Amino acid sequence: MCFDQDSAPPIPKGDRPAQGRDLVLTARDGNRFSAFEAAGGTPSTAAVVVLPDVRGLFRFYKELALLLAHAGHDAVAVDYFGRTAGLGERPHEWDFWPHVHDTTFAGIRDDVAAAVSHLRARDPERVVFTMGFCFGGSASWHQAANGLALSGAIGFYGRPRRPEETAGAIDRVAGMACPILALMGGDDPSIPLEEVQELEDALAGAGVPHEVVVYPGAPHSFFDRRHGEFAQDSVDAWERVLAFIAANSSREGR
Repeated sequence: MCFDQDSAPPIPKGDRPAQGRDLVLTARDGNRFSAFEAAGGTPSTAAVVVLPDVRGLFRFYKELALLLAHAGHDAVAVDYFGRTAGLGERPHEWDFWPHVHDTTFAGIRDDVAAAVSHLRARDPERVVFTMGFCFGGSASWHQAANGLALSGAIGFYGRPRRPEETAGAIDRVAGMACPILALMGGDDPSIPLEEVQELEDALAGAGVPHEVVVYPGAPHSFFDRRHGEFAQDSVDAWERVLAFIAANSSREGR
């Protein structure tokens, strides 16, 4: 399981003002899906599409989008389940698994593309990154190979291969067109360290700029305010996220 519904990002907010709002976006196939937009940058600063875990959009990811905005980066957190569950918030006991199983590569790609287009509405050349967690971590890496002109794809404890996928992120490295950041727990039984090493080797073999960081002893979903023993790992991961965005925000590199 990923974050509980009452979890919160384990980092303090930055010093820039930020505002958030719920919105509905429309993908090119006509799917209308829930999203949350946090504004704190300008149309010329790098922006981020946030990809949640298996439960889709909930409070944790709205707070995370606001933290990105407080750091100077507009952000849009998306929900995966507009096609099967409609719009709006869902109760804590909602059974998300049938909807997870109904997601498709194409559907997630189209929804992310809609979020990217929204962030580029006032500047078509705007630098945009994806950042995801668990299910969204691997989905974030997939977007690097989906022709979205991203400047980077960040994944927290994403699975390089997922049993339900015909092609995992590790199988698509040859098509990845932007740098990759992977932030992984060293004590995560769902993602063996051998598989993490395979991902790093595949990225290196394909010539994809990348950084793969493993936090020894950290579990799956360590990036959570309730995991006080991993507070320093969380701070380090957040600093790496912001540094990765800063290092890859040149428009000339796109």
